Amino acid sequence: MIEVLLECKSSGAICSLSAKGHAGFAKKGKDIVCAAVSSLLRTTAKVLEETGGIQLSETNFSERGNLAFCVHQTDSSDLVTERLKCTASFVRNGLILLQNEYPEHLILRELKN
Repeated sequence: MIEVLLECKSSGAICSLSAKGHAGFAKKGKDIVCAAVSSLLRTTAKVLEETGGIQLSETNFSERGNLAFCVHQTDSSDLVTERLKCTASFVRNGLILLQNEYPEHLILRELKN
């Protein structure tokens, strides 16, 4: 099972995201649940990396079954804050859709600071 932890501020802005484990839906290299989660989380990280006023740290994309990053807002503008809120909403909704479709293979946990 893949366990995803989404951590957000009380404002709803994303703070960190991590995923551990394997879905076990299919063989390595053919697992659509792993592929979907990986694609969603990697795209989320890429969008944040390319957004001014945001820096990622503690990134871990190095090995199968582990993916993590922390988000730091370096620009306190409303625009950047809204981007972080929208990103949290986007990734949350994507993961919830996957979790609902594959509940034996994915669990989403959320923390609010």
